[in-house]
Order: sequence, then structure tokens, then C-alpha cells
Amino acid sequence: MNARSPVKRGYVRPLNLRDGRIDMSHGAGGRASAQLIEELFVAAFDNAWLREGNDGAVFSPALAPGERMVMATDAHVVSPLFFPGGDIGSLSVHGTVNDVAMTGARPLYLSASFIIEEGYPLADLKRIVESMARASRDAGVPIVTGDTKVVERGKGDGVFISTTGIGVVAAGVNTGGHRARPGDAILLSGSIGEHGVAIMSKREALEFDTETLSDSIALHELVAHMLATAPELRVLRDPTRGGLATTLNEIAGQSGVGMLLDEAMIPVLPQVEAACELLGLDPLYIANEGKLVAICSDVDAEPLLRAMRNHPLGQNAVRIGTVLDDSHGFVQMQTRFGGRRIVDWLTGEQLPRIC
Repeated sequence: MNARSPVKRGYVRPLNLRDGRIDMSHGAGGRASAQLIEELFVAAFDNAWLREGNDGAVFSPALAPGERMVMATDAHVVSPLFFPGGDIGSLSVHGTVNDVAMTGARPLYLSASFIIEEGYPLADLKRIVESMARASRDAGVPIVTGDTKVVERGKGDGVFISTTGIGVVAAGVNTGGHRARPGDAILLSGSIGEHGVAIMSKREALEFDTETLSDSIALHELVAHMLATAPELRVLRDPTRGGLATTLNEIAGQSGVGMLLDEAMIPVLPQVEAACELLGLDPLYIANEGKLVAICSDVDAEPLLRAMRNHPLGQNAVRIGTVLDDSHGFVQMQTRFGGRRIVDWLTGEQLPRIC
């Protein structure tokens, strides 16, 4: 995003943010583009890097010995754009901040790229951008550069947002998916399935006695709290697309181990369970945007659980299983009825366009 605009020189009228709509000139790189950037994006994301008006942000993070840089990127095509508990703006911040945090890093900066459909209401775009700005401020991770493009009517779906995050991981911290070992504990920060059910209930106009809100939130402060207690924590992952089941299968494959889960220990809110039963869905495969999976040594499990429960975002943390010595990489579940079943990879797409 380039903050230089002809608006201040009096060449164009202010944007009509109440009734106006995006047109192709807003993506043409001229005065209309500059005006959109200044009056909407820079006004919301305002910081020293954006105000410089360059095509990129220049920064010099001071690295201590052994520290490493981390970069993660994510694209967001959620439908609908506004859903109970969030919208595509806040989601695009939380999703990338969490991707950086799952490497054990402290997120520092974000970039944002917008693809906007011709005819999209400026009032709705303003809602999205302001929500994104709030999420960025709440997380303490500024959006320092970005880009906007406009596509013809009918060739987009309102707004798509891609975000990239940069962070720093401390010396000695390594939370890669290849580090799980037999005997390790599998921890979960809270109940599963809220985000996917919130999206589906809005999309399908379903009404339940209790509304389900997306759990979308930035998790980096919880991660920092956990690492302060267990710096040798082995694996961190946020179970987004494909849900908890797919995430654990990914880790099992990376580490060459198996897993045994306890179905009775996996928390699911009653309204989420009811919605899944109605829709024929399995909450194990429903996306989450504010939960994490941690794998640690058995010795660290209880201290880490106590630390998680002492943080607002981990109050309902539980131990849900154990890592097994299994070269086949099977994820199994001890059911409530006493038997076992395989928890396989997600097949197909239960809920498309959920993030």
C-alpha cells in the first residue's frame, strides 16, 4: 500500500464510504487507487511504515544469538464474509498470526493483499478493513505493507485477502511437526468445531437455541506463556482446515509415530455437537481458528496444562491422548464405548470456503 494520494492536493472528492461501490478505477493504480488506499486502508492501519508511502516496509529486527526469522502466508476466501464471531478481516489477521506463532515465534509484522470485486459496497469493505485493523492492534502486530487489486464484476466473490507474517523464534525453540516421540502427551487448548459450525449456520441460515460463535482469535500470547513454562515443547499446530483429526494425521506422518486419543476427553460444546448431528458432520474434522494442539514430553504435560489453564485462551485445556510407537502412523481413538477406531485423514471437503 502506498500512502501518497492526490486527495490531499484537492484533485478528487472524498470517498462515499456509506453508499459508494468499488469500480475498476480503484484497481488501476491511478488517483482513484491512491484515494482508496489513503482514505480507507491507511486510515485504518495507520503506522509509521505505511505513512512512508513506499512499495514495501523496511525494518531491522534485532536478532539475539541463535534467534531465527519466521515467515508464513495464508489466503482467505471465507464465505460468507461476515459470520457470528468474526469476519474475513479479523480472520485474515488471526490466521497468519497463528501460523507464525505455531513455529514458536513472536509475530512482528504483517502484510495484506486484497482482491476486491467490482461493485462491492465501500461500506462493507470499510467494516472488513476496520475489523482487520482492530485485530491487528489487539494482537500488537502491525500491518506494514500491502496491495489492492480489483477484478471485474462476477469474477470474484466480494473480497479475498492474503496476509503474510514475519516473526522471530528464540534460540532453542523448535516446535516442528517432526518432533513428536512415543510416550509424549497430546494437549488441546479447548473445545473444537466452533468456527466451522458458525460459518455453516450463517451460510445455511440455520437457527439453534444457542448461537455458535467462531473461536477466531490470535494465539501468540498463549504460545509465549506455554513456552515460558515448557521451552522444550515439541510440537505446536492450530487445527484449522480439516480439523483436529487431519492435524494429528499430519503430525503423525511427519514424525513417523502413531497416536491414541481418548474420545471422552475431547471437548465439544453441546450446540456444536447438536449442529454436527443435524448436518451429519464429525466435529473432529471441523475447522477451528482459535485453538491449538501441543505435543510435549510426558514429564512436561501437567506443568504445561496448568500454565495453559492459567491463561484466558487455555482455560479449558485438556490432555486428549498419547503418542505411540507405530511406524504406520495410525491415529486411533479409544471410544466412549470402550472400543477403538481409526481416525483417518479427511476425505473430500466437509465445509468448503471456511477460511
